[in-house]
Amino acid sequence: MIRALIVSLGLLLAACATQTPLPAETPPLNAALPLSLHIQREQAGARRDWLLVVQAQGDELRWSLFDPFGVPLARQRLQRGAWLADGLLPPNDEARQLFAALLFALTPEQALASRYAPGSWQLLADGQRRLNPAWRIRYRAPLDFTLYQAAELTYRVSALAAEEGS
Repeated sequence: MIRALIVSLGLLLAACATQTPLPAETPPLNAALPLSLHIQREQAGARRDWLLVVQAQGDELRWSLFDPFGVPLARQRLQRGAWLADGLLPPNDEARQLFAALLFALTPEQALASRYAPGSWQLLADGQRRLNPAWRIRYRAPLDFTLYQAAELTYRVSALAAEEGS
């Protein structure tokens, strides 16, 4: 009984420690900022639509996630390789993981090696990317791609109309 409890606790702690890697310093992005993206989250047949706005503030990036009615779901600032809360919203680990994966997906290929630790990412022959521990990115265009985190969890990402021509 105690052994099972210790193993369970160890697995829980390992799961909490598994975070999507962040770059050593803020990379350039494939799009001009501010950037507005439509996110379609799908899991087990359920779909949610979100709006994400990414803004530059000095050497920081501000990430704001909203529902279709404009209600904020998450606000984070990326500063010196760490996420900081922005506003009074409660912590949202799913949003932080998504933002980290999006940052990787939006980083130009030539900047990956200088920003991300070796072994934390991989470019695949078919143009896809992998980011450890659990992300795969399939591109249709630089601002039109799908993030896969697990067998049943996907995020379809596309630029809103103003960014499509950029």
